[in-house]
Amino acid sequence: MCLLPYEGDGFFGGALAEAFSCVIGTFHAMYHTTAGSYEHQMGIKEGGSMAILAGVGPMGLAAIDYIIHCDRKPRTLVVTDIDDARLARAVKLLSPEEAERNGVCLTYLNTGKITDPVSALRELNGGAGYDDVLVFAPVAALVEQADQILGHDGCLNFFAGPSDPNFTARLNFYNVHYASTHVAGTSGGNTADLIEALDMTGKGLLTPAILVTHIGGLDAVVEATLNLPEIPGGKKLIYNHIEMPLTAISDFAKKGETDPLFQTLHELCEQTGGLWNVQAEEFLLGAFRKQ
Repeated sequence: MCLLPYEGDGFFGGALAEAFSCVIGTFHAMYHTTAGSYEHQMGIKEGGSMAILAGVGPMGLAAIDYIIHCDRKPRTLVVTDIDDARLARAVKLLSPEEAERNGVCLTYLNTGKITDPVSALRELNGGAGYDDVLVFAPVAALVEQADQILGHDGCLNFFAGPSDPNFTARLNFYNVHYASTHVAGTSGGNTADLIEALDMTGKGLLTPAILVTHIGGLDAVVEATLNLPEIPGGKKLIYNHIEMPLTAISDFAKKGETDPLFQTLHELCEQTGGLWNVQAEEFLLGAFRKQ
């Protein structure tokens, strides 16, 4: 066990560092090879091409946020999903313009509306395969799609943890042999990844609030835990020292019609485009301290 310092503002930034450490570890676990050498070069291919499949869920957003703001990034990044609403939210939160300011050409693609996603993905990379491909949903067809868009020495990282111990998907072993494609998988981050997450968040390079869709108090934990698969959205942020029903940030306005606390929370979140923020946190905790 260890105690790690966090220099950022607000409690929630530190609370979400573990989530970011998982995706940070994923990128560090990628690897590439050099012909004639048996030593792996760890990490993504800097300045290369990357695809993140099913990548606009909470952890996918964390991955996009990290990879466009870290010190080792691709030049081309394509993120796919099959849900227009989630894609639209991702474009709003992590825009192609923001990515370009950081040297990354980012494209979002709804592969659910395309007859041949593999060809479309390759076309976005100039007809070539990708250096790094990450899979964020445990779907066999998606894993096979990832395999099909790998370029020479391409690394496929299976991030999504399946619940089925017999989960399988077909891989092209001709390419494993002749094109040096390979597979990696990660589950969680290590202490170094957590330190990196805390450091980047403290410096304002990461935006943990993009992961949060619900706020609640300690009294909401049991019900939220038991019903988590049925609760839509992203991360559920719990403040252990208050009592508050688990509430979607998008519901603050409606609840604010009868409750001044939620009206103020809505107004504060509107100032950051509907995202949770330090001012909202301070107001919420201050309101309970006065009780």
